[in-house]
Amino acid sequence: MGFFSDLKEDLNQAVTELTPEAGEASEAVKEEETKLDMEALLDNIDETVSKVSEEPAADRKPAPKFSDETATITAGMDITGDITSAGSVDLLGSVKGNITISGKLNILGSIEGDSKASEIYAENAKIMGEVNSTGSVKVGQSTVIIGNIFATSAVIAGAVKGDIDVKGPVVLDTSAIVMGNIKSKSVQINNGAVIEGICSQCYADVSPTSFFDEFKKNKK
Repeated sequence: MGFFSDLKEDLNQAVTELTPEAGEASEAVKEEETKLDMEALLDNIDETVSKVSEEPAADRKPAPKFSDETATITAGMDITGDITSAGSVDLLGSVKGNITISGKLNILGSIEGDSKASEIYAENAKIMGEVNSTGSVKVGQSTVIIGNIFATSAVIAGAVKGDIDVKGPVVLDTSAIVMGNIKSKSVQINNGAVIEGICSQCYADVSPTSFFDEFKKNKK
């Protein structure tokens, strides 16, 4: 019995001595696995960043360039310098410089410079410069514009000294005064409007030149 007791004690001692080493080995294995997982994660991140860097700029989604906020330039404010905004602007004061915005531009003051916006409305305004809109342009009564107008549609009730180039319809109200050429898809001239220039419906669906050339060929 003494032999077996001694053997049991020896075995227990051996197991006790080996257990910490086994535990340490297990911890080492876990640390190695964690290290490998982190390295794999970092490799995936590097690969993703590399793909984004190599992606053509044209395929990337552009950041939003429009804001629904509206800035107001009060009647007593005079600004010298260019204005750029992702939103809309209500101009009641005066600006000496170019205005480029993504939203709507409401002008009730004066501008000495070019204006560009998605829509432009001028009422009792004084503008010396080009007016460029990706949408509509509305020139109210008592507004004077000295400069060319570019838009997709236009309603003119004020005075314009410059060419009007509109891809869509142009309406000249009874109080309109235009000194310049008009290029558009269609023109509506109300009784009382005054025009000094050439009106060309070059953007119309029907080309007069093509029509009469075809007429001559058929006549022969």
